[in-house]
Amino acid sequence: MRRLLSVLFCVLAASMSALAFAGGGATVEAASAAPTSAAVANLPAATLKVLNRKIFEFHATFLGVPPIERAARARTNIEALLLEGGASTVSVTSVDQGRLVEIDGRMVFLVAPGDVDPLGRQTIDEVAAQAAKRLQQVVSETSEGRTLEAFVRALIASAIATVVFAAVLWVLARGHRWTQRVIVHAAAQKAESLTVAGAVLLDKQRVFTLLRRLLAIVRWFLVAIVSYEWLSFILSRFPYTRPWGEQLNEYLLTTVFGIVFGIVDTIPGIGVAIAIFFVARFGIGLLHGFFERVSSGENSTRWLDADTMPTTRRLASIAVWLFAIAMAYPYLPGAQTEAFKGLSVLIGLMVSLGASSIVGQGAAGLILTYSRTIKVGEYVRIGDQEGTVTEMGMFTTRIRTGLGEELTLPNSLITGSVTKNYSRVVKGRGYVLDTVVTIGYDTPWRQVEAMLLEAAKRTSGILQTPSPRVFQTALSDYYPEYRLVCQAVPEQPRPRAEVLSLLHANIQDVFNEHGVQIMSPHYMGDPAEAKVVAPEQWYLSPAKKPEA
Repeated sequence: MRRLLSVLFCVLAASMSALAFAGGGATVEAASAAPTSAAVANLPAATLKVLNRKIFEFHATFLGVPPIERAARARTNIEALLLEGGASTVSVTSVDQGRLVEIDGRMVFLVAPGDVDPLGRQTIDEVAAQAAKRLQQVVSETSEGRTLEAFVRALIASAIATVVFAAVLWVLARGHRWTQRVIVHAAAQKAESLTVAGAVLLDKQRVFTLLRRLLAIVRWFLVAIVSYEWLSFILSRFPYTRPWGEQLNEYLLTTVFGIVFGIVDTIPGIGVAIAIFFVARFGIGLLHGFFERVSSGENSTRWLDADTMPTTRRLASIAVWLFAIAMAYPYLPGAQTEAFKGLSVLIGLMVSLGASSIVGQGAAGLILTYSRTIKVGEYVRIGDQEGTVTEMGMFTTRIRTGLGEELTLPNSLITGSVTKNYSRVVKGRGYVLDTVVTIGYDTPWRQVEAMLLEAAKRTSGILQTPSPRVFQTALSDYYPEYRLVCQAVPEQPRPRAEVLSLLHANIQDVFNEHGVQIMSPHYMGDPAEAKVVAPEQWYLSPAKKPEA
């Protein structure tokens, strides 16, 4: 009868929200007529912690009391019972409303059905048993913390651990110095022996610096691990800080095992990716073999020649590698994570926004290569610049003027400009020479043409077959314009500017020999005499009159 009255009193007190659960061991047993536990939506869960140790997490509202209030009352009950001391025992009693967790037969809190995850695999009995086990550990640690003997043992263990910790740090410091003295010097000696074409591959001082930094990183990593374990051990010696020490150990083990299992899980994907890259490498080897046979003349194709083969081989290799990367991408570690996807999107956006000009230059380079507009070794004029093509890249083309200058022209500039090629009509590594002179109308044009041809004949490197030719390209107001066009294939490789300079020198000599001034008259008024050539002077030397 007294038990029933106690239960009724507890139910009434809970419904009024005025008194805490502090009744006897079966304070809820007679509440079968009251409403069962029910969860209230949108109320946050409350965690019951005692001495830094998590005991239980309340989710349901019971008899109008929200989870946070239930946790506060349970904590008050536990602390009150722990203050009484003694050899306390935690037990679980089954009632209609759930499971009572008790200390020495006195209820501290109720595990309601709403506190159990309906989607979980645990029953209410298992959840209550786990809560009771954790509470029993708190009770035991409280009793341990009240004894001087346990406190002294914890201090002694902490002191011993600190001495061992200091000894380990001393060993690490000594080992670090010994490693620097032995390994670094040995690696430096090995570095001096690594040479390529007589040049040292690795600088000794850089090897020293790199290895010292690596050893310092390893040392401080070991110091951090030892310090972490020392702190975890010290915290685990005292009841109040023991949960912190256990959490440190659990976090370290969880991290280590997570890394290990993560590496193990990625091994199959990495294996597939490596296999894909090996297949790609094998395919590139086959392509290179084909291109080498084309280069040596064993195979011949209409669409591929010696000028386009290097670019075609490079493009084929890039295409194979891009295809391999696309195939291996899903198997790479972390490829399906949001961070990896975000990084790939960011890189793609940066390339789209910032590489438009680069893509245009590359496309222009491909156009120049496959249209065969210019080739390496040809003498060309691009806009106002002219010279011999020395290098054709994907983005730029280099030409040498022969005047001690090397010009770097963007490929997009070349494709957008008029290009004159002086070497395409000449067999071999030659080029076309042309120069313009303007002489007054009072000088016989036949004489001028003969003198220009004589100057071309005297110039070393200018071919006589096909023979040089002179064209009258304009009849201006004061003078005609003569253009000498010839082909030059010098016996020794000489820039076009040098051969053109020799031609100009010979033109001056020939004109001086025949008393003809290389001058273009400009008149401010009518001349006193007509500037015409009499027929008897048409064939002045060195012009020759054609035979009848």
